[in-house]
Amino acid sequence: MPSFKGLEGTFDTVVANYDKMRPGYAPELFKTIFDYVSIGEDSKVVEVGSGSGQATAPVLTKGCELISVEYGENFSNLLKEKFKDYPKFSVITGKFEDVDLPSDSFDLVFSATAFHWVPEEIGYKKVFEMLKKGGAFARFANRPRNCKNAPELAAEIDALYQEYYNKQHNIKSGTRKWFTEEDAKAISLIPEKYGFKDIECHLFYRERVFTAKEYTQLLGTYSDHIAIEEQIRNEFFAGIEDAINRHGGTITISDTMDLELARKV
Repeated sequence: MPSFKGLEGTFDTVVANYDKMRPGYAPELFKTIFDYVSIGEDSKVVEVGSGSGQATAPVLTKGCELISVEYGENFSNLLKEKFKDYPKFSVITGKFEDVDLPSDSFDLVFSATAFHWVPEEIGYKKVFEMLKKGGAFARFANRPRNCKNAPELAAEIDALYQEYYNKQHNIKSGTRKWFTEEDAKAISLIPEKYGFKDIECHLFYRERVFTAKEYTQLLGTYSDHIAIEEQIRNEFFAGIEDAINRHGGTITISDTMDLELARKV
């Protein structure tokens, strides 16, 4: 798999579009978290990599104190404005691995489609130190797959990726791999190496439908796509829009949301 380390700051350049196009997460996912660890008005919580807050609101509604650790300055400003009516919400701007947070202090640390930016050994050790005994770490992500039931459109889009994307990122043709249940189970076992117990892994599913323009707006919020040189990216996106419009005008995205839970005991 290619490495996109160093691209984590690119999101901060597309804040408005990111907030508009990136999806939230299934209510069932949050219910599973809150069944695993009780969160209320006396709880202290940290979110790692909040982005524009797609996963923040459902936790804030529990009435807890929530500290958002967000690397992007523009995202940090958006979060402060978006959740200004929550007096127990605060934002620390910086990389999670660099900020100072107290040990043995938090009931929940969670991260939504962001923890892969944190070096594993540093991140898991830090989360473990921050949690109270009985506290939980919830790592979850959305894993989209396009054209699951539209093979002709999928083939055209794959050809465009080969022409515009793979060459930019030095990826060999045919190496793209969709997220699987086995991948989720492998992620769920990582915390065991750092002292966590009570490991759980859950999967949730949904579908989203986009017009051609909406779909390329969504792609424009992904760091690896933002990193493509602008003229090449514009040609790439134009080709994708043309393909979608010639195949009915919409594209269906099948999402797999994986949730990995672990506890400090």
